Amino acid sequence: MIHAPASIDATLDLLRAESYVAERGFATVLFLALRLGRPLFLEGEAGVGKTEIAKVLARALGRKLIRLQCYEGLDSAAALYEWNYAGQMMAIRLGEASGEHDRAKLAADVFSERFLVKRPLLQALEADPAGPPVLLIDELDRTDEAFEAFLLEILSDFQATIPELGTIRAPAPPIVIITSNRTREVHDALKRRCLYHWVDYPDTARELAILKAKAPKVPAQLSKQIVAYVQAIRQEDLFKVPGVAETLDWATALVELDAVALDPALVSDTLGVLLKYQDDIVKLQGSRAKEILDEVRAGL
Repeated sequence: MIHAPASIDATLDLLRAESYVAERGFATVLFLALRLGRPLFLEGEAGVGKTEIAKVLARALGRKLIRLQCYEGLDSAAALYEWNYAGQMMAIRLGEASGEHDRAKLAADVFSERFLVKRPLLQALEADPAGPPVLLIDELDRTDEAFEAFLLEILSDFQATIPELGTIRAPAPPIVIITSNRTREVHDALKRRCLYHWVDYPDTARELAILKAKAPKVPAQLSKQIVAYVQAIRQEDLFKVPGVAETLDWATALVELDAVALDPALVSDTLGVLLKYQDDIVKLQGSRAKEILDEVRAGL
């Protein structure tokens, strides 16, 4: 079993080995979350690398990654467990057909673990020879307050009660990463159970390092222009400014087009890779794209 890093510097090295370029402040709170066994609550805009950290941790520590993708209407049946009702009915009918009329025995059989459908939260409570898994609870802000309250109970003791089977406890707490895009405020009671970090857009130097690590085929000069351009349009009045994920997508697309430098026509033609709303694309097409590009070139 690979153990958690023993220092902040070791945490930075672990992330760097998986091509995740992090600032020291983030490495500090991640190190503390791992050391203290506390969930880590990551909040920030979409596309800044919140979800990626769970994947990086799972790879680096050799742990299973269990992902609970949140959505409106998510309930305990989809998050924790439910029974295989079709299988249970089939077992009951087969039992009755074979002459089995002991109701207690039938009930014990159909409410056994073989008919239990384990959802992500219950899977995260199971023992694993590789060590406690990484549980990613992604985009918690998409759920409602009722689910938050249910999740709070699970995260408090890392146990769950199934009436027919009893209480299931995790032998060791999983590594929990909770993300939110802040489309609504998550209740303070849940945040207090976690260590918190706001994941912001990277500065120029860090975004350039991310691009170098994640897309090494992009020429150095083009990388500088891409990052400078993205940094510039994040200052524009857009409905949704591009995240790091969009920067990487744009860089990859430009390499596929054999681009060696940005020009106004190329920028206008590929804005759909970088921006996801038509109003934003219209705002930056044509003359405005050229103006920003001229400013970027002058700055470089």
